[in-house]
Amino acid sequence: MELAVININGKETGKKVKLDNEVFGLEPNDHVIYLDVKQHLANKRQGTHKAKERGEIAGSTKKIKKQKGTGTARFGDIKNPLFRGGGRVFGPRPKDYSFKLNKKVKRLARFTALSQKAKNSQIIILEDFSFETDNTKEFAEIQKNLKIENKKSVLVFKEKNNNVYLSSRNLQNSKVLTLTELSTYEIMNATTLLFVESSLDVLQADTKKN
Repeated sequence: MELAVININGKETGKKVKLDNEVFGLEPNDHVIYLDVKQHLANKRQGTHKAKERGEIAGSTKKIKKQKGTGTARFGDIKNPLFRGGGRVFGPRPKDYSFKLNKKVKRLARFTALSQKAKNSQIIILEDFSFETDNTKEFAEIQKNLKIENKKSVLVFKEKNNNVYLSSRNLQNSKVLTLTELSTYEIMNATTLLFVESSLDVLQADTKKN
């Protein structure tokens, strides 16, 4: 598959790039995508939820009333779970939700996700560019030129580009990432993927090395 290279004004530059079938031409594999996205979301969970149980509540252990002769149910101390302010029965405890996923599975999931985007014509190749200073208005103008201002987009650079990143940070539907930050979750969550030429070259070159 070949794609035309576009500049930040939305015009074709006359150059074309060929997408590697090992990255952008794989057969659909929804299960590995599910596993990788599940791991990504699980690893982000703090797992710090906690409720106090009966033994952790501060309160008197004195018996509230006598055992018999009141005509009502028997009760122990004020920390009884049935009372307001009492301990919770089997409440949540801190938990680590993260789990391991093999590198080959994660790699396959990312490439399968990229293949789906390529098949659905949701990938744009941009000519390399940079900003002298951070400028949100200028970045928003690029989105308008590319007709993606109302779509979730992810722009991928081969390395950190602070000025472009800071320019996009206040725009709700836009993200700027490096190749190392590009996960299956980010790919699937975006409506449009934008690769600058240099990042695409590095992505496809690394694939051939491995």
